[in-house]
Formats: sequence, C-alpha cells, structure tokens
Amino acid sequence: MFNNILVAVDGSEHSKKALNYALELAGKFDGKITLIHVYSTVVPLVPSVLETPSTPTLPLPTSSAIAAKITEDAKQKGKQILNEAERVAKERLISVKTVLREGDAVREIVAVAQEGKFDLIVIGHRGLSKLKELFLGAVSEGVSHKAPCPVLIVK
Repeated sequence: MFNNILVAVDGSEHSKKALNYALELAGKFDGKITLIHVYSTVVPLVPSVLETPSTPTLPLPTSSAIAAKITEDAKQKGKQILNEAERVAKERLISVKTVLREGDAVREIVAVAQEGKFDLIVIGHRGLSKLKELFLGAVSEGVSHKAPCPVLIVK
C-alpha cells in the first residue's frame, strides 16, 4: 500500500515527527523512504551607492559573490538536514534515498512526487519559517492541494 514514501524534511520539530510517522509506515509495509529537502535563497537588497536624499532610487541586488555565499550556505544546511534524517532512517533499518532541490518547496516536492510515482507524501504541518508561510502560503497546504498521491500532514 505505502511502499514508496516521500518525506519532506526541514529540520523543524513537525518535520521530525513526520519522519517518524513515515518510518513507522515504511516498517509496517516493508516500504522505502525518499527524503526531500528544498532550500530557497532570498538575496537581500542593498541601497544604491548613488542614492542621495533628493534622488530616490530602487535598491540594487547584492553582489553575486554574496548571493553565491547565501545559496551555498542554504545548500549545506539542507545537506545537514538530509544527513541527519537519513541517519535516523538507517538506524531503523529502512531503505532510504535523499533528494536536495533548490526552488519553491511546493513545486519541487510535487514534481519529485510525480517523477518518482510515490504512494504517499509525509510532511510536517509547519516548517521552520512562520513568516514565510504568511507570504507564500503553508507548504503542507500547497502540497496537499497539488500532490499526485495521498498526503499525510503530521502535527
């Protein structure tokens, strides 16, 4: 029934609970787990050096070096989150793979679910960023509306 389970992880407590539920299901159904972490980078804006009090200007993006550093840091954090979740799955003797993606979490989780023909997606009710949820909508809600398979949202 649930042989191929996709689990979204972000390091939050809800995500850890979701992983535990997924591991229980995988154990009962002799299933396998694929862990996914989606990171996104928001590049901060800095004021223009030409800006004076009398000439309003639009903010310019930060340098490409700073943007690359922010992206690399987010990617490394994502790898750490996946490695920790993978360790937990292996301790429970569950077959596990990992996927690290950059972009919009809902879009990437749904795309991976479609590509991998998953039987179930398990996701935490809330992630780490409550402010992000206010602006972008809850990831769990977005995934539940767009997923090609059942979604288990864990509180």
